[in-house]
Amino acid sequence: MGEDSDESKAHDLALRVGSAAVLAPLTLLCAYLDGWLFLALCAFAAGGIFWEWMHLLAERTELRRFVPGWVGLGAAAVLIGLGDPGAAVVAAAAGAIIVGVAAGLRPPRGAPPHVGVWAMSGAVYAAAALFGPALLRRDPQWGFTALLFLFATVWATDILAFFSGRTIGGPRLWPSVSPNKTWAGAIGGLVGGLAAGVAVAYASGVGELALAGVMGLVLSVLAQAGDLLESAVKRHFGAKDASHLIPGHGGLMDRLDSFIVAALAALLIGMLHQGTAAPGRGLLVW
Repeated sequence: MGEDSDESKAHDLALRVGSAAVLAPLTLLCAYLDGWLFLALCAFAAGGIFWEWMHLLAERTELRRFVPGWVGLGAAAVLIGLGDPGAAVVAAAAGAIIVGVAAGLRPPRGAPPHVGVWAMSGAVYAAAALFGPALLRRDPQWGFTALLFLFATVWATDILAFFSGRTIGGPRLWPSVSPNKTWAGAIGGLVGGLAAGVAVAYASGVGELALAGVMGLVLSVLAQAGDLLESAVKRHFGAKDASHLIPGHGGLMDRLDSFIVAALAALLIGMLHQGTAAPGRGLLVW
């Protein structure tokens, strides 16, 4: 049994590495090219995440009931591309409200209690996956650098947390939510996220490396919180993976859970510091 388990883990790790080797360069290329290409990538991810969330709530045949959520996300993506993020927020919010009210009034077959609240939460979660990276990238001067900083911090957090947890082991972080996560993994993830964020900031000519490090730590903590949030949602519905779209990773929610929360936080920090026109600068330049 132990040998089979080790082989299964090795196979899973190989799938994870292979998937990351394809998806990471593709994502970076789209982010670099920007424009409608990157926006389409963000919209596709958001739509897939909404599909996975709704699939946790209802039978596959019932997913047509949630069409207003996809319409709202699509309209929001187009409006972002046309340079009207305010209207995009309204479109996404309208889709979320319609989905939530409709699901609450006429629950789909097999739906859990409070399905309207869950449906609205899923639409908001998917919208966060769209708005975080898409609006951060709109900063004409610092947008791509901010995304590199975000990607490096989140990816290093995930990688170091994974290997630190497996190598060191020790006490569990929150066993009732995610039995495999350890404090050693969480600390290793923080160290990795901090180091990667500072490295990107240094290479990009950011002057205040100490403050960039603080941002890296904040985003690393929130990335791990995002991971736990998604684990809690899946555990609530008795699901191991959100879907099986990505070999070795499960679904889009499983792969992007850390990134969604960290990206939204990065956007909000940048906007609060430098305004809506320059969130990338607001995140990195202090």
